[in-house]
Amino acid sequence: MITRFIIAAAVALFFTPTMSNFAQEHPEHPKKTEGKNKGEHPQKGEGKGVSTAEISTGIKKHISSESKNSSDKKFHVNHEGKDLALDLVRVHDDRLSSLGEGKYFACVDMKATDGTIYDIDFFMSGKPGDMKVTETSVHKVNGKPLYNWKEEGGVWKKVSG
Repeated sequence: MITRFIIAAAVALFFTPTMSNFAQEHPEHPKKTEGKNKGEHPQKGEGKGVSTAEISTGIKKHISSESKNSSDKKFHVNHEGKDLALDLVRVHDDRLSSLGEGKYFACVDMKATDGTIYDIDFFMSGKPGDMKVTETSVHKVNGKPLYNWKEEGGVWKKVSG
């Protein structure tokens, strides 16, 4: 009986570090880190911080508006020379970030008509209720990253996946 318990505990401990890696869906997305951006841009004038709910609302509003304006009612992204017609699956509310200086980051999952899931990264700027998307890129295709994020001197940059 004790031998079974010891074996079960050893197996559980063996898999514990691996399982925590699977639980981290997007550890490579950019996030503002306090103090690291101080020399990069002036911090005055930022005022009240923008909540993740406001960022989420901003990206949903953008996707909805773009979809309504397209002839097929889909959100369109250019990827590797192809026009992808996509439907919103979910916004990664745990990955929304205020990057400071009126800039924000959002990550969403979108689905193509063929069933392919695309993880799309959005950068936005502006004030709550009036955010504009400044950059859109396909980050993952069916969970496989095309690039990762690395912070260099307080600035997040894309690096090869």
